[in-house]
Amino acid sequence: MKLADLTSVARVEEALRGADYLPDEGLAAAVFLALQMRRPLLLEGEAGVGKTQLAKTLAETLGSELIRLQCYEGIDSQQALYEWNYPRQLLALRAMDATGADVVEDVYGPEYLSERPLLKALRRGQDAVLLIDELDRADDQFEAFLLELLSDFTISIPELGTISAAAPPVVVITSNRTRELHDALKRRCLFHWIAYPDPEREVEIIRRNAPEISEPLAQAVAAAIARLRGLGLTKKPGPAEAIDWSRSVALLGEDRLTEEVAEQTLGWVVKNEDDLDLARARLGDVVGG
Repeated sequence: MKLADLTSVARVEEALRGADYLPDEGLAAAVFLALQMRRPLLLEGEAGVGKTQLAKTLAETLGSELIRLQCYEGIDSQQALYEWNYPRQLLALRAMDATGADVVEDVYGPEYLSERPLLKALRRGQDAVLLIDELDRADDQFEAFLLELLSDFTISIPELGTISAAAPPVVVITSNRTRELHDALKRRCLFHWIAYPDPEREVEIIRRNAPEISEPLAQAVAAAIARLRGLGLTKKPGPAEAIDWSRSVALLGEDRLTEEVAEQTLGWVVKNEDDLDLARARLGDVVGG
């Protein structure tokens, strides 16, 4: 499917569902508008709600290359853009010295340049989906650099000159809100908050990703997940944990979520010691409603 084929919110939702990603209408509308307006889509929400998966699914749907920039504390522009292949440059210089070549090869040519995600996305243009994952982990300086890049999709390499995207790639930025992103970046993007799915949609997500799970078991797990999220856990379980929990129960040969089975498999959905103590103390409420 091509970008030009996604002519409505309904077409976007249909395309994503065809790749087993189940958006609500609000998310489908956000994707449609970001694609049509050629603006970055900024996704925020709790961990595990499908922010990163959306970019992967978009790339699959559009037949585009997914280019992922994983952000982390201390990342800088050079690590995200490009670096020179110093070992190859050194080998070329040694070879020239050994042969006594009169003409010195330019070791700062394109063949010695190693692309990093941002440069790669600029060169691929509209044939790429650029995922800038967990931008909140990077510092303010990198965020400011990124804002400038996203404004014109142009970079300057001193040895080679200016490189511009003929057409901008599709850009998806994710944040888990470990820190607040700056307003200047948010103004450049279309913002969407991905909430946890309601139990009905969670059942559909479970069964779409784990078709071996029965409808009653998927409903029981989705209901229990919703109750766990209401306990005030430090880290609430997302749809990915719901899928894993369902599969673990089925692997034990069970088709119901009893307290005993939930106790045995709770480590699939609760990942913090204090949360585990709280969930175990309320296990009857979680399983039984």
